[in-house]
Amino acid sequence: MASIARSLRAARPATFSRFVQTPVARSNWQSPSIRAFSVTPSREIRKYTKDHEWVDLNADKTSGVIGISSYAAEELGDVVYVELPEADKTVQAGDAIGAVESVKSAADINAPISCRVTDVNLVLEEKPGQINAVPEDDSHGGGWICKVAVDEQGVQDFENLMSAEEYKAFTGADH
Repeated sequence: MASIARSLRAARPATFSRFVQTPVARSNWQSPSIRAFSVTPSREIRKYTKDHEWVDLNADKTSGVIGISSYAAEELGDVVYVELPEADKTVQAGDAIGAVESVKSAADINAPISCRVTDVNLVLEEKPGQINAVPEDDSHGGGWICKVAVDEQGVQDFENLMSAEEYKAFTGADH
């Protein structure tokens, strides 16, 4: 047993490197070249409004996804109906783009930033409860509301929104 553990330790590198040696295809093979891999996260940037909407922007801040926060979904209770925004509609920050109704209440969904709606989550028409199940999931089958195209004004609006940490402090919640 001890010898297996020693051989595993000996086979494991002491440190991990961002570099991987890969041979380069050449007619007369020489020493391997080194290829660097990017460690830059491709995760979108998410911010929140005081009205409990969130928006994710892609890295170049030209498009994004809008939804309601987990905190809002929990406070609303079981969502029974979602009014989706119109596709290709241009809106300003704060404009109502849709609504959500639950067994407890109803609330408008406001645009967190100036943008143009490019796509809506049609899954919510048949399964409005997806908002309760996965409110901050922007993948297929998630509880997102719409996808948007963003211009310079939208980017400026985005900069004024709350980070996840600020939103958590604002709601006093563990979301």
